[in-house]
Amino acid sequence: MEDINFKKEITTVWSFPDRGKWKTHSGDYRGNFAPQIPRNLLLRYSQEGDIVLDPMVGSGTTLIETKILNRRGIGLDINPEAVRLTKKNLEFEGNYKYKQYVKTGDIRNLSEMPDSSIDLIITHPPYLNIIKYSNDIDGDLSRISGVKKFCDELEKGIKELFRVLKENKYCGILIGDTRKSRHYVPLSFYVMNLFLKNGFVLKEDIIKVQHNCKSTPYWEKQFEKYDFYLIMHEHLFVFRKPQKGEDLSRIRYSMGL
Repeated sequence: MEDINFKKEITTVWSFPDRGKWKTHSGDYRGNFAPQIPRNLLLRYSQEGDIVLDPMVGSGTTLIETKILNRRGIGLDINPEAVRLTKKNLEFEGNYKYKQYVKTGDIRNLSEMPDSSIDLIITHPPYLNIIKYSNDIDGDLSRISGVKKFCDELEKGIKELFRVLKENKYCGILIGDTRKSRHYVPLSFYVMNLFLKNGFVLKEDIIKVQHNCKSTPYWEKQFEKYDFYLIMHEHLFVFRKPQKGEDLSRIRYSMGL
């Protein structure tokens, strides 16, 4: 492993006021997550040589880490510009074992991937249309403003994630909440319930503290006017795909299911 200034997390609250800047990592791509997030998940839930999927790859944060940590990364994105940027960000030299695979694709259709072929999934979907990642790409989740429509479309992808993930392996997803008409919309919990509905079980709920949001200075001047608190956290859910025949009665009872 390379000499990178990094400390593994051991609690369910993660805070990275100084996001990692090693290799080609950068915060220039709006909304991308800190590299400390995929690095922690990769080190805890995968081994060298494992196949790791990010089906909404963005600027390639996950795949930069899979390359450094000698995992076999697969990155997909519905936006060709994100694919181009990821490929560019993977152009750094070093003694790495595996080439990372990146192409245009849609989380809702992973038909090229066999059932139970992925060792770990790490992804960071858009939060409705808070940040639009394209102007006219059909099917871009970041262009959907309605909560129900967004959840219906994302659920198609969740079904695919469950299909391609190996049994007893993990899927980490960072998702945040929003507001509409000054009221809190718990998007993260809607998404969590979709994963549970489609066969996953919840391994961890990690609170990730938000830092350096570009919109924060604006809302700091507005929150008294609109009478609400600023949302400064996200949820990093880690789900597990159960083994066939596994007794889940205790887990499901504890979740009230």
